[in-house]
Amino acid sequence: MRVVILPSEQEASDFAADFIEKLVIEKENAVLGLATGSSVLLTYEALIKKYQSGEMSFKNITTFNLDEYIGLQPDHIQSYRHYMNRKLFNHIDIDHKKTYIPECFNKDYESSCESYESKVRENGGIDLQLLGIGTNGHIGFNEPTSSLSSRTRVKTLTQNTIKNNSRFFENNEVQPSIAITMGIGTIMEAQNIILIGLGKHKSKAVADLVEGPVSSFCPGSVLQNHRNAVVVLDNLAASNLKLYDYYIHTEKMYLEYMC
Repeated sequence: MRVVILPSEQEASDFAADFIEKLVIEKENAVLGLATGSSVLLTYEALIKKYQSGEMSFKNITTFNLDEYIGLQPDHIQSYRHYMNRKLFNHIDIDHKKTYIPECFNKDYESSCESYESKVRENGGIDLQLLGIGTNGHIGFNEPTSSLSSRTRVKTLTQNTIKNNSRFFENNEVQPSIAITMGIGTIMEAQNIILIGLGKHKSKAVADLVEGPVSSFCPGSVLQNHRNAVVVLDNLAASNLKLYDYYIHTEKMYLEYMC
C-alpha cells in the first residue's frame, strides 16, 4: 500500500485527480469506479477543470458507482444518480448511457445486484476504483462486519452512517436506512484503487485502515492486501498514523527513484 500525505485537502484531491487523469490518458476507454460523499468533491471539481481546459476527455469512459440508496428515485435530489449528474457527469463529455449506478427503484433487488456484477464483468472489470472512507471504516456502504469477500448486495446502514449522512436531508425527509452497495470482493478486483481521506474526523478510521489489522470491523483495512492501492491523505487525516514520518520519507524516495 502506498500512503501519500499532503498538506491540504486541495493538494490531496489534486493528486487524486492527476492519478485518474494519467490512467485515462493511458487508456482512453478505461472503466472507472466512482464514489460519492464529501471526500471526493474536490477531486471531481479538479477533473471538471481538466476537461474544460482540454487536458482530458471522458467520451470513451465507462463508470460504475459504488452504491445507491434503496427507496429513492434517480431524480431525487439525495440520490447518488442525482449527485453524480450534478457534481460531475453534467460538466464533462461522458456518455450518460455508460454511467452505471445500482438500480434501487424496483423491488427485485437481488436481480439488480446480480445484473450490476454482470455489467462490471461485461465491461472488462474496473481499471481504477476511487474510494472515500467512512468514520467507522466503511468503503462504499460496506459497514463494519461486512464480509471481506462480499459481492454487490443489499446492506443495512449503521446508525453511525445514518447520522453522518443526515446533514444532507431535510428535517422532515425520510432518510433511507438500506442501500445497494458494491461488495468488498468486487472492489478488490479493481486493477488500481485510490482512496481519499480528508480531515481530522477521519484520522482514526485512516489509522485503522493503514496500520490496524485487516479486519471486517474496519472494512477499509482490506486495502492492505491490494497490490495497487494508494491512500492519499491530508495532514489532518494522517495525524493519528504512528509511522507518519516514515510515509513522508517513503513517498520522497518513491518520487526520487520511481518517477
